[in-house]
Amino acid sequence: MALSVTEESFISGLRNTLVRSRVATQSLDEYYEGAHKLEQLGLQIPPELEAFSVVLNWPRTTVDAIERRLDVQGFRAGDGKPDTGLWDVWQYNNMDERASFAHTDALALARSYVCIGTNDRDRDYPLITVESPYEMIALRDPRTHRVTAALRSYDPEDGSGQDKRITLYMPNYTRWLIRDGSRWVDEFTPDEHNLGSVPVVPLVNRNRATRRLSGSILEGVSEMKDIIPIADSASRALTGAQLLQETMIAPARGVLGATKGDFVDQNGQQLSAWQTYFGAVWALTNKDAKTFQFDAADMKNIETIVNVYARLASGVASLPVEYFGLNTENPPSADGQRAGETRLIKNAERKQTSFGHSWETVNRFVQRFRTGSWDLANTRLETIWRDAGTPTTAQVTDAIVKRYQVGLVDWETAQERIGETPAAIEQMRTRRQSDFEASFTAGVQRFVEEV
Repeated sequence: MALSVTEESFISGLRNTLVRSRVATQSLDEYYEGAHKLEQLGLQIPPELEAFSVVLNWPRTTVDAIERRLDVQGFRAGDGKPDTGLWDVWQYNNMDERASFAHTDALALARSYVCIGTNDRDRDYPLITVESPYEMIALRDPRTHRVTAALRSYDPEDGSGQDKRITLYMPNYTRWLIRDGSRWVDEFTPDEHNLGSVPVVPLVNRNRATRRLSGSILEGVSEMKDIIPIADSASRALTGAQLLQETMIAPARGVLGATKGDFVDQNGQQLSAWQTYFGAVWALTNKDAKTFQFDAADMKNIETIVNVYARLASGVASLPVEYFGLNTENPPSADGQRAGETRLIKNAERKQTSFGHSWETVNRFVQRFRTGSWDLANTRLETIWRDAGTPTTAQVTDAIVKRYQVGLVDWETAQERIGETPAAIEQMRTRRQSDFEASFTAGVQRFVEEV
């Protein structure tokens, strides 16, 4: 089926925007992976020593510190109860792992995308995939902020950069196209889902109403943006320190009044310059020879400047200074450590609000694919997150037990906070009811026997 004029316009415009954005996306990806090339002024380090550059991957530290506190534990329906059906679809698509991909890319690369599609093998379990912003772009209505079209452009074969396949997402259908000479043709049968809405949901980091580019969702900002120049400066300082290790960390020695013939071994063989320099003992029989020594370079200044950069990074990234390799002489208590992480915790909670809205939209599409109709009750879906302030299971359990004992939370809420899945909570609820009924029956029987 030939492309319509509207489809060709969407494909051309979206691909052009995607190609322009790839330069910045690739640069951010290299920073996250620690694979970027460190830029030098060239005043101290010659080109032949660039291979010895030291890269401090503080950008990855900044991203991972937040991502580790973004754990989805389930979804609560409009009636306030965990939705086990949505959680089954979540588990079917291995979203326990893939949600982390979406969060990491959104934090590091400014945005990521989640696509929902028909599962031909089992329509009760729609497919959910996480896509990279290097391959995907979306367009949305500036009035409603809803996605009106989306495109994935990729090369699954040789990585040459010449995309040979695209997926076009439109409100009522999805088309998979392959390059055939100068035109695009259908590779598979289009998915006529008739949703009336594009099944693509962006996760945008640091979203704002005023940051837009040609209607495309490019307004996200990488969490690494502010930390990158500081990390580069610290890396250059450590690279300079490595050069000093090779050249100036050992005391410089010199000798005056000696000849080449004075430097021989016990067999009278001539010593090389390096053997002479690094010899443990210098003994010269030449009475006119005089030796001297310059002090080794002091590396303390390098440590001082790196520590300054670490503290700057801590302030900019809203992370405790320990995350950047600095330790205090007196380790803080558990309460003190949590207080020091206040800004990090609040930052993670903001991400939970933003990303949670995206996951709720994803699940509305899942329900639509499963039932064939939009359910107005799904507008009240809620994402259940692990507490950002207590990221480990032991910390969560300790906090919830204390709250449960004083009656601040009920049994079911306590199970949710600890991290039990909706299915596991339902099984425990059934068992508790059975145990209660059995206990009640036994109590009645004893009462009857006593009477």
